[in-house]
Amino acid sequence: MFRGGPEANLPEGLPSTFSYGQARVSGLSERQLYRLRDTGTIARIGRGLFQRVGDDLPDGDPDLVEIAHRAPRATLCLITGLARHDLTDIIPAAIDVALPRGVRHPRVEVPVAWHSFASATFDIDREQLPVTDGLTIGIYGPQRCIVDAFRLRHQEGDDVAVEALRRWLRQPGAQPGRLLAMAGHFPKAQPALRAALQVLL
Repeated sequence: MFRGGPEANLPEGLPSTFSYGQARVSGLSERQLYRLRDTGTIARIGRGLFQRVGDDLPDGDPDLVEIAHRAPRATLCLITGLARHDLTDIIPAAIDVALPRGVRHPRVEVPVAWHSFASATFDIDREQLPVTDGLTIGIYGPQRCIVDAFRLRHQEGDDVAVEALRRWLRQPGAQPGRLLAMAGHFPKAQPALRAALQVLL
């Protein structure tokens, strides 16, 4: 059954963000699909990925929509995570995204810096960030982002990790003890983090 009104010719049940394959399975021909794109009913947001256009749908971030659709376990991390939590002023050139070690990094059109994190600790302090209608992407909480910045300071830089910690400590409710407890799961992070806390506190 097809919708009427502003979304005419879109099959019922097709999610707001959908792949070329989902569109074909729902009954749309290739010609119909691209006509919907050309008339502005849908928008192409990635390779073989489309999104319905309408005032009743949240806009979302098309870059994150593509990543979340291609990699359900994708999790914003490192500089991207710190920026989302207002713990750095750095604007990353690519979106930092973690996947569990061993999970394939999908091809996407948006600039992504893929990171492989250990499966055993992957879900520690992992939250869900709404992206668009019915779609979310993972994001590490501020404490985990700080721990990872210290753990990977050889890549991200000591200054980034220390500045993030300094900003976090200024926030109401910051609990250094809980931060150190989380860092206990990451032996490479804990000594440097403990030393930085002794200086800053």
